[in-house]
Amino acid sequence: EPRGADLGLQLEVVVPPRVPGRGYGSLQPGAPDPPRRLLLRPVVQGPKGDWVRAGASWRELEDGVPRYGRPTADAVQREALLELHAAYLSRGRNRYTAGERPVHLDDVGPAVWRLLPELVAAGVRLMPAADPDAPVLLGGPAVASADLRRPRATGPAVLEPVVTVGGAALPAAAVDVVGTPVHGVVVVASSDVPRAVVPRGGLLLAPLEPTASPQLSTLLQEGRRLDIPAADLPRFLREYYPGLRQVVPLSSSDGSVELPEVGEPRLHLGVTHVPGPAVQLAWGFRYPVGSDEVTVPLVGGAEGPAVRDAVAEQRLLEEVAPVLEALPGLHGEVDGTVTLLPRTTLTGLATVRFSGDVMPVLRNAGVDVEETGTPTEFRWTDSAPLIEVSATESGERDWFDLGVTVSVDGEDIPFHPLFVALAHGDSHLVLDSGTWFSIDRPELSQLRTLIEEARELQDKPTDDLRISAYQADLWDELTQLGVVQEQSARWDAAVKGLLDASPDDDPAPLPAGLQAELRPYQLDGFRWLAFLRRHGLGGILADDMGLGKTVQALAMVLDAVEPATGPGTDVPFLVVAPTSVVPNWVHEAERFAPGLKVVAVTQTERTSSVPVAEQVAGAHLVVTSYALFRLDAAAYQGLPWAGLLLDEAQFVKNHQGRTHLVARRLDAPFKLAITGTPLENSLMELWSLLSIVAPGLYPNPRRFAAQYATPISKGDTDRLALLRRRTRPLIRRRTKEQVATELPPKVEQVLEVALNPKHRRIYQTHLQRERQKVLRLIDEPDRNRFAILRSITLLRRLSLDPALVDDTYAGVAASKVDVLLERLAEVIEEGHRALVFSQFTGFLASVRTRLDAEGISYSYLDGRTRDRAKRLEAFRSGDDPVFLISLKAGGVGLNLTEADYVFILDPWWNPAVEAQAVDRTHRIGQSRTVMVYRLVATGTIEEKVMQLKERKLELFTSVMDAEDGALAGALTGEDLVGLLEG
Repeated sequence: EPRGADLGLQLEVVVPPRVPGRGYGSLQPGAPDPPRRLLLRPVVQGPKGDWVRAGASWRELEDGVPRYGRPTADAVQREALLELHAAYLSRGRNRYTAGERPVHLDDVGPAVWRLLPELVAAGVRLMPAADPDAPVLLGGPAVASADLRRPRATGPAVLEPVVTVGGAALPAAAVDVVGTPVHGVVVVASSDVPRAVVPRGGLLLAPLEPTASPQLSTLLQEGRRLDIPAADLPRFLREYYPGLRQVVPLSSSDGSVELPEVGEPRLHLGVTHVPGPAVQLAWGFRYPVGSDEVTVPLVGGAEGPAVRDAVAEQRLLEEVAPVLEALPGLHGEVDGTVTLLPRTTLTGLATVRFSGDVMPVLRNAGVDVEETGTPTEFRWTDSAPLIEVSATESGERDWFDLGVTVSVDGEDIPFHPLFVALAHGDSHLVLDSGTWFSIDRPELSQLRTLIEEARELQDKPTDDLRISAYQADLWDELTQLGVVQEQSARWDAAVKGLLDASPDDDPAPLPAGLQAELRPYQLDGFRWLAFLRRHGLGGILADDMGLGKTVQALAMVLDAVEPATGPGTDVPFLVVAPTSVVPNWVHEAERFAPGLKVVAVTQTERTSSVPVAEQVAGAHLVVTSYALFRLDAAAYQGLPWAGLLLDEAQFVKNHQGRTHLVARRLDAPFKLAITGTPLENSLMELWSLLSIVAPGLYPNPRRFAAQYATPISKGDTDRLALLRRRTRPLIRRRTKEQVATELPPKVEQVLEVALNPKHRRIYQTHLQRERQKVLRLIDEPDRNRFAILRSITLLRRLSLDPALVDDTYAGVAASKVDVLLERLAEVIEEGHRALVFSQFTGFLASVRTRLDAEGISYSYLDGRTRDRAKRLEAFRSGDDPVFLISLKAGGVGLNLTEADYVFILDPWWNPAVEAQAVDRTHRIGQSRTVMVYRLVATGTIEEKVMQLKERKLELFTSVMDAEDGALAGALTGEDLVGLLEG
């Protein structure tokens, strides 16, 4: 019995106000009625003994001073109320705005069920707002559950939330719940509540034990019953009841619904067989529910509440884990953890192994395996696959459709899955029929490599396979793997001829108009050229300098003009050559093919005022220079040509240059590159020539660089060997050592020249200065290539003659000139004749001055010489013992077998350039031993140049001559910087 109190706590049940157009609070129109809330307000006993709110707000309680100046009862009551308010504030409420507002019971939290009895014990009176004299009961605990009943045996069932308090089961609709999740109830006296539980006008407050689960809280808060149609009741009991019973206490109070027994789960695996063949796996758990069963996935749940006993499921997985972990194809990585995959699809060999090996083990381990679909009957074969290839017309010149089929035991193997399996490195392949076999076979690996190469070499992106007529070696390797199924006649003729190593099969007869006796290798070269021309293919004639490449080409032209049967070509061949070599072609044609009408075009259309078409009318052979060919490109492109012959074809080695582009675009059925040096510094130079004469072999420069140039420059000998095989049918190269055994020896010697003291001091001074300059550029050598080359050129000039750099050094003796004059004196005295080469015409001028001073007669030739042919003839027929020649002007196109000594005054890192110079005299027609001297200034940059030249020599021989070996790369920025090192 509480003692007399001055303070009370007023309890008022309220409904949230309706917001127009929005329903109650945040609830939308049509939603169920919102839950009622219980407000708590402190009240004080007024002067007349009544209970009033004025003077008893939560803030005034905190201040301790009532509005009417009357003391607020005793401290015990006040502190009890403030403890209740403190619990309210502790849940994130604003102290300053909450002091004048009522407190909602469900905002205090579960602590309210401890605080309310303490209030009563402290003498605080609890009273309903409507009737202060009505009782407020603190009861409990209350218990929440769900009741499943069926009022009529054939009618629907009803699922209704129920709250039991004070021994009475009350429908949730008659109870107001407290908290989220629900932790208490408020029961207001009404007709639905027995008076024995709550007297008239009173309230009952009770805690809910245990606190409701989220699902049960939802049921209680909505307070509505769920009608379950009779037809859906079995499904509800099977699919929803097992899961619902785990989160909501559920019973049938009148026994009208028989609740099924839910058993322990079993591990379940659904196996679906699909064509492919493949199997789709879905892991889950199967629960017995009464006389039925429910399957749930390995993770997650089904629609609505699902059967889930997490503890039992985990225990089951742990029991079978040792078996599952040992089986392939069942596990994967999820969020960084290796786990059993809930769903997965197995294909290929994994399907075979799962069906034959894994499923029996799973069944023995107690896994419930359920199969759907038609299982594939697998059959193993160890028969060797049969590979068939075909090449048929594609409608484009030089390109053919490539067909590849593979079969085993007479069953075709789809190409795409086979190729994918080979690319992935798979060991076996499974066909749709169920036949499976090993693809770890050499012939299939080789097929994959060849097909990849064919795709990489295609001139444009396409899903179809194509092969160029120039890729004869690739075709040869394909046919070695299997049977040729079909091929066009044109392809057959082209490829067989390219791959045929014997020139005697169907040989082209020598033209009647050829006034020359061809050596065996020249006859072989002529027949090779004639074959290429007849089949519209191109090639590179790369014979060593001095082996008669011009006469072989002229014989091919005669073969076209006057064939043994049928009419000859009525359009001319176009020869493009260096300016210095144009007269030589005219001369050689007059000598070996006098029946040809030859026209030399030596001026542009603008200069001559005569169109190129008029100048070449009626010609069999048109000869012009690279410069004129480039300048009048449109005129040449507009004319029909029987073929394009590029002499000294290294002039078009830069595939980004204008001349190369003009040659590539010229429309001609046959193109031939003639050069003894098809590459000098980089493999991309070889690509440049091939892209003109055999455009279908390696159509893309970037792919060629990535697949050949870069790997080979890093020492990839396999790629080097592959490149040699692929280009072999299109390149004909013979060295003098191979075919011209009658040539006399060529003796080469390096003459080391020590600079005189004054010359050396000047060189060292400039060396230090240029080295410091280059050191500032060394971080980006390729970007600063021009500046570095300028320093290198200056030092090369200094190594020859200081006066080439600065006129103030004119009085300083050039050490090399002294040594050269000494050697020439001996050569002349013994009756020999000598060629003297230099890249610097200024240095040749210094030599001329000394020769004049010594009274030695000589001939001279450089790029400015106009009467070139006259100078050459003067040397051949005259008495001059010395011929001074600039390397650029006289390194090609000359036949000077009258000389048997060669002096190279300044070495260069390109060995091919030097070799061309030497072969002006060491060629067919030479009968004496040729002596070659390279003058190298010791202690200078020339020694570094000689070292670098050796690397460049490897580049040429490894691709063109050697059978194997590493390949040196192009001249790099680091090479340039290295030339200036100590």
